Amino acid sequence: MSEGKRMTSSRRHHLKSVMLQIAANWLEQEAAEIAAAKEAYMAEKCPSPDLNADQATLMEVCKKLHQALDKIDEDRYDSEAKVEKTDKEIAELKLKVVELAGVKKPALKKVRMSADAMLQALLGGKHKVTMDLRANLKQVKKEVKEEAAEGVGDWRKNIEDKADRKKMFESS
Repeated sequence: MSEGKRMTSSRRHHLKSVMLQIAANWLEQEAAEIAAAKEAYMAEKCPSPDLNADQATLMEVCKKLHQALDKIDEDRYDSEAKVEKTDKEIAELKLKVVELAGVKKPALKKVRMSADAMLQALLGGKHKVTMDLRANLKQVKKEVKEEAAEGVGDWRKNIEDKADRKKMFESS
């Protein structure tokens, strides 16, 4: 098929239906082969018992079937034990992989919480005392220096004082 030509939708649909028919035929053949293989296996492993015999031979057949059932149960138990063991090993290996990869810690969010709320959360109902952190701070009294207080004041007064000095120099 050349690059310039495209397949028509009817042609594509026809090819698709042909492929589906072929695939369906293959599936039917495979199912028939599996059924035939199953029949051959059952005929080989489990021959039909002769029920026309006397009671002693029937008892022997029952004993053989019982022994076969016991053997099948033992095999089933062994296989279940192997499966459980491998499942445990897989779980342990998954844990090792997680440990080797490292556990990512989630980003923590900032929580605004007062000291009282923290103690309440930690201690539960036992916490009755409220904590006022500012009450425990040392009280410091501010001493205002008198000298600095005199120097700092209203700027207008300073100007008036300077004006008085200026008059003093001007008058003399």
